[in-house]
Amino acid sequence: MLAVALSLAASCSWGVADFAGGLFSRRWHAVAVLLVVETAGLLTAGIIVVAAAEPFPDARSTLLALVAGTAGIAGLGLFFSALSVGSMSIVAPLAATGAVVPVAVGVATGDRITVVIGIGLAIALAGIALAAQEGGEESGAVAGHHGRSVLLAFAAALAFGTFFVAYDGAADGSVSWAILLARVPAIPLAGGLMAVRRIPPVRGPDLLKVGVAGQLDCVATALYAAAVTRGELSVVAVVGSLYPVATVLLARAVLGERLRTAQAIGVLAALAGVALVSAGSA
Repeated sequence: MLAVALSLAASCSWGVADFAGGLFSRRWHAVAVLLVVETAGLLTAGIIVVAAAEPFPDARSTLLALVAGTAGIAGLGLFFSALSVGSMSIVAPLAATGAVVPVAVGVATGDRITVVIGIGLAIALAGIALAAQEGGEESGAVAGHHGRSVLLAFAAALAFGTFFVAYDGAADGSVSWAILLARVPAIPLAGGLMAVRRIPPVRGPDLLKVGVAGQLDCVATALYAAAVTRGELSVVAVVGSLYPVATVLLARAVLGERLRTAQAIGVLAALAGVALVSAGSA
């Protein structure tokens, strides 16, 4: 029961953090938001490392954590960009299909696809096709950038999937250090890009709010790691993979987003497919 509660808390925290990141990316450049999110998360990760008091990991785990962090920041930047121009109710579930990438890597290295994974992949693909349809009840700039947001969401999914693969190996050395080291590449990459492109930083009251979102994202990762150590992965993975639900609900409540029936069915199917893939691969 505790594992489920921790995983649910992580899922909700990720969903809220994603919504906040996407929302503020409509006011500020996505890279500027990303820098604040990652910097704030790095501070929280440092506290987690001190509290865990685990030894520094070996070279392999450290390298994998840095690779995961590079893929993670790319995915998050693409994700925030997609959320800033498209319907969050569509973008969030599409980006969550990155969970399929570790399954594909596993199959490529000799793993077998179970019936559950096969069904999950089929449902997720069908859901993606429906959710990605252009049109719907959204209007203005959101509808006009639908195609771009879908492409960005797919690119984010691929980057997130790469993160999952590398992070899995990094966490074998130390979960707490993996959380910290995976955030290290974000600062020079995002900061360097801001300097080159002369992107203005997040300022004013929004700076604190975006920072809170970054800490919430880091806390979610820690909660999920704690859940995995206390319960069945098959249950924890499914609950954790439902984080887009919170983003979709917030987009509907706060932004008043509405989808056509086919798109709504697609969103639900994509979420169900991701949950089945997570369950089958656990």
